[in-house]
Amino acid sequence: MDVLKNLKTFVAVARAGGFSEAGRQLHVVPSVVAKRIAQLEYTVQAKLFERSTRVVALTEAGQKLLTRAAILLSDVDDLVVDLRRDTARLEGHIRVMAPTTLTRRRLGPILERFLADHERITLEIALVDASANPLEKGFDIAVSGHSASYEGVLDIPLCPVAPHLCASPSYLERRGYPSHPRELAQHECLVFKLANGTWIFQSDRGLVRVEATPRLVADDNFTLMQFAKAGLGIAILPAYVCAGALQSGELVSILKEFPPQDAWFKAFVPRRKHALARVQALLQALTAGLKSMPPAMTAEHHPQACTCCRDRQPALSH
Repeated sequence: MDVLKNLKTFVAVARAGGFSEAGRQLHVVPSVVAKRIAQLEYTVQAKLFERSTRVVALTEAGQKLLTRAAILLSDVDDLVVDLRRDTARLEGHIRVMAPTTLTRRRLGPILERFLADHERITLEIALVDASANPLEKGFDIAVSGHSASYEGVLDIPLCPVAPHLCASPSYLERRGYPSHPRELAQHECLVFKLANGTWIFQSDRGLVRVEATPRLVADDNFTLMQFAKAGLGIAILPAYVCAGALQSGELVSILKEFPPQDAWFKAFVPRRKHALARVQALLQALTAGLKSMPPAMTAEHHPQACTCCRDRQPALSH
């Protein structure tokens, strides 16, 4: 247990940047902190900090240990909480990473209900639109619509993205309707940043790739939709973002015979976190909540949605 206590002290010093502040957080005097660090350095046979009168900085060995120690201590805390919890009442902390617009439109209410239903659960929600490895970032669940694969991380399909290529009537009146995806190179395109300007469409003869010329690049789909509604270009937007604008006629779905390549929102969960009761409960809540998406969000209502998406949907998205 001394090693565990020393590791906790080491992580506290590394994060606080000094022995005194770490001591205050741990409710011990700085000399106790220094003693624990010395014991840990003796155990690992390496110097962990470069010390000066004002600065405490990690050595190379300290940097390496910090990454592993933080994960180890998190696992220990999870184990303790899971063993002592009342099985009828979940408890513990869950860190969730999710896209900004999806969280505001769909995940927010699901997470609110989950928190209201489980008074011993605490949540941390980070709005991140880039794909990231939850294991490296220290998250329990990362929801993303980007295609990715990480070692030691499970990916659990939640629901299809069902994207639409769309533009405003005023833009189409001014610039004309494209008849093939390749004609988009001559149009003003509103591009989601992580797409890197490459748009992929489905056709009877396979996938069609187009390098869009961006009039606007943004990392938020709601922003892209606002610019599209203003007649400033063509955008690929998820159905959950643009469904209302399509129904009202503010936007028009175009090139329906060449639907954008579909994708799935997935929950990326570190394998070692997957069995935790609170993580399982949240995954079930997310799956159930996303099943109740309006029709425009589902692949079967998306023009010419690929059969593979329709085949996969019943188990995870209806």
